[in-house]
Amino acid sequence: MLKQFLSKLPRKASNLDSDESNRVDSLRSDSSAVKNHRLHGGNNNNNTVKRTSSSAVFPASTVSGIEPLVPFKDVPNGERTNLLVSKLSLCCVTFDFTDPSKSIFEKDVKKRTLVELVDFVANGNTRFSEPAILAMCRMCAINLFRVFSPNYRLNRGGGSGGGENDDEPTFDPAWPHLQLVYELFLKFISSSCLDAKVAKKYIDHWFISRLLDLFDSEDPRERDCLKTILHRVYETFMVHRPFIRKSINNVFFRFVFETEKHNGVAELLEIFGSIISGFALPLKDEHKMFLWRVLIPLHKPKSMAVYSHQLSYCVTQFIEKEPKLASTVIRGMLKYWPITNSQKEVMFLGELEEILDAINMVEFQNVMVPLFWRIGYCINSLHFQVAERALFLWNNDHIVNLIARNRQVILPIIFPALDRNSQSHWNQAVLNLTHNIRKMFMEMDEKLYLSCHSHFKEEEAMSSTANEKQKEAWKQLERVASLRPVIGNTAVLVSPI
Repeated sequence: MLKQFLSKLPRKASNLDSDESNRVDSLRSDSSAVKNHRLHGGNNNNNTVKRTSSSAVFPASTVSGIEPLVPFKDVPNGERTNLLVSKLSLCCVTFDFTDPSKSIFEKDVKKRTLVELVDFVANGNTRFSEPAILAMCRMCAINLFRVFSPNYRLNRGGGSGGGENDDEPTFDPAWPHLQLVYELFLKFISSSCLDAKVAKKYIDHWFISRLLDLFDSEDPRERDCLKTILHRVYETFMVHRPFIRKSINNVFFRFVFETEKHNGVAELLEIFGSIISGFALPLKDEHKMFLWRVLIPLHKPKSMAVYSHQLSYCVTQFIEKEPKLASTVIRGMLKYWPITNSQKEVMFLGELEEILDAINMVEFQNVMVPLFWRIGYCINSLHFQVAERALFLWNNDHIVNLIARNRQVILPIIFPALDRNSQSHWNQAVLNLTHNIRKMFMEMDEKLYLSCHSHFKEEEAMSSTANEKQKEAWKQLERVASLRPVIGNTAVLVSPI
């Protein structure tokens, strides 16, 4: 059986073709080879590793004549690079993990080989040669890059926003091997023995795009590994940074404006949070457009609860770097305010408090009128959590200071909502908070408070008079209609009982 397993390895090449070992241009031209291998060639231990000769996704690595199961400690230092390539080629064979009874011995051999590779890369002091870098990228591509079936992602993650099983992620049965491959690749790109100038030829745009595709995995363990790896790739390969940002933007665009289904939005936002913290000042127009065209529209999807903390962090990072963006963010939030979704409204109010806690006076004055009209509606919400969260804004000393210095504008807007709450709201906690805020305004400026109270009573009286006139007008119309004779298909006014 061991001979059958080892027979799957590519044979030793007579010569290392320079184009094959030093370039990976063919990687992009035949990217489907990895997927076909995973989907069609890796489900049976009798299948051989599929290649497309020189046009393979990764060119065939040179495999020395060393037995790949020999431990690294048993070969001379000069031969360890060749043994590394041999072991990586051994791990290019994939298996069907949906059936635990299949290929048990071969799976165990591969797992032990991966563990040994992780230890070697973590503790090795030998610089990786280009064939070794190529072999590592090829092995990772074959094992990791795969297409998720539609059923795998149906109504899950960032898309459904309320399904019964949203809190029950699906775990990949191949994870024991995938985890080792991820760990190996992370230690590889973090190693001081790696020459980034050489590695960037193989960890290129195609490779990074496939990594980003994996963020749609439903397995949270895989997304967490990918998050750490993409952090490291962004840090190590500076030449790829603009492409990584653009590619993540495209993922967000598809999520917001097309599918509203993606499992890795929270992890991608977490990555972008650390990227934003490293932006130089003044912010480039590219970065400001990301805020306006990506981050603010991300408040729109129903499933915002899945990534609300990460989104709020990214937004506040922008405001800390450039405070004048606060008014832009608040206007965007008012545009996407979830009027019919109380849980999202509570999240919006929480994020709004974080923004107001960092806003300066000038930007606050630019948005305070539409902002407090919306807060007034939230105070009057029959959903007690929304009303309570809106009233909690007055527990923040910075926000209270902003309101106090602009009370001449804010109190006339907010007073009707406070008065209606104190008279008719059903929740006792909301009533208590409303009375406390009314008392706060009274102590802040009694004259203004009494003026607003008087003006509100006058408006209520005028509104009541207008309502009475309207009712009387309808009664007169009903009387006139009841006196008219019924002819043909004329509609008949039915008086209420």
